[in-house]
Amino acid sequence: MTHQLDALAAQVWTLAGGAPDVPARLTVTGPRTFLPSAFDVTGLATASVAAAALAAAEYRAARNQSPVAAVRVDSRAACAAFAAEGLFTPVGWSLPDIWDPIAGNYQARDGWIRLHTNYASHRAAVTGLLKADDRDSVQAAVSQWKAADLEAAVVAAGGCAAAMHDRDNWLASPPGTASAAAAALTVTQRPLPAGSGTRAGAARAEGPAGQPYAGVRVLDLTRVIAGPIATRYLAAHGADVLRIDPPGFAEVPALLPETTAGKRAAALDLTTPAGRSIFERLITEADVLVTGLRADALGRLGYDDATLTALNPALITTSHNAYGWDGPWRDRRGFDSLVQMSCGIAAAGDTGRPAPLPVQALDHATGYLLAAAVGRALTARLTHNSASRVHASLIGTANLLWTLPRQADLGDVPSVPTREEFQLVDTRTAWGKARRVPVPGEIAGAAPELRIEAGPLGRHEPAW
Repeated sequence: MTHQLDALAAQVWTLAGGAPDVPARLTVTGPRTFLPSAFDVTGLATASVAAAALAAAEYRAARNQSPVAAVRVDSRAACAAFAAEGLFTPVGWSLPDIWDPIAGNYQARDGWIRLHTNYASHRAAVTGLLKADDRDSVQAAVSQWKAADLEAAVVAAGGCAAAMHDRDNWLASPPGTASAAAAALTVTQRPLPAGSGTRAGAARAEGPAGQPYAGVRVLDLTRVIAGPIATRYLAAHGADVLRIDPPGFAEVPALLPETTAGKRAAALDLTTPAGRSIFERLITEADVLVTGLRADALGRLGYDDATLTALNPALITTSHNAYGWDGPWRDRRGFDSLVQMSCGIAAAGDTGRPAPLPVQALDHATGYLLAAAVGRALTARLTHNSASRVHASLIGTANLLWTLPRQADLGDVPSVPTREEFQLVDTRTAWGKARRVPVPGEIAGAAPELRIEAGPLGRHEPAW
């Protein structure tokens, strides 16, 4: 029997430019709704995971000149993957809280605002501006501001904040108007010049048998959740993923046991001649570059698209940001929880208070859609001799979520799942044993495996 989520999965698959016959290989199981929300978070999770799995299966088929393998996605497992950082369970050790103590929603004079302070520089911008450093004193200071004025002041100080808007007000604003048509994925292709040296053929013979991305080299310049989820998925299916961070970079500690699994992680200073030389060598030997930096960040370092293409004409490049690639906020710092506040998602609960999604769904969906886009791009490079440029954004994924059925059209809102309803598996990290959510989606003949244990940043050499 056809599952209710099949059509939605096929729709999302097309966002990555997927071939129309491939979704026939997909079987969806599990409940139509599992996570409680006014939005179709269950559908978004299931469909984006399905797109990533189908792309991996399609690429393996193209490499091996074989039929596309059967893919199975369970909606519970997909939803668990979207909650992975919260479900991660250390065994015999502990993790710090995911959120900084003063991060969160505050009531301003005329509405609500969210302050994001998980990075030290972002926290310093808020505490310096408000002259407050605990929740009570921050709330007292925020109450003296209009939400939009405080948002602008925090951003001007180098911090991150978002006033809560309803959907209509957001779409009427300059950044909302500019991003109203932003797609979850935008893919452009360019033909490869003769003799461009694609590694697709060499990659065919490397890595564990059956792994779709065995031998594919992925250079990972991403942070927090969306990009790291994409590259972790590629690593789980055989890719050689190398994460690069500036020396001394401090990621949110509670995320590292999830987001570094399966990857090597190195430190590299791109402002020094030595660091740039190493980076350029890595680029020339890579198949894929995944970045989660602000829109113009790499260009300011001298690595715009033209430069990257000159270094490696066959390079597949993907970039994602918070507020899209057009309009006044294209270069604004942002995170999932802030985009929810800006674009009307948090206001859709109609309670007068922020009602966020039950998981960081924009981050996770963007991550799996990026993984799908990379798989499709690798297939296009192999079969059509073209290299792809992929753009994604959290606001584009939010737009996609707004197009999906609302919970009111899907029936009763499910109850909050208990922790026992999520499957966890044993794992090891550099910090100790743990239990985590397994990689979602099943591809016949290709069991995912995170072969490198999660650990601190900068612990490997910057080399393939």
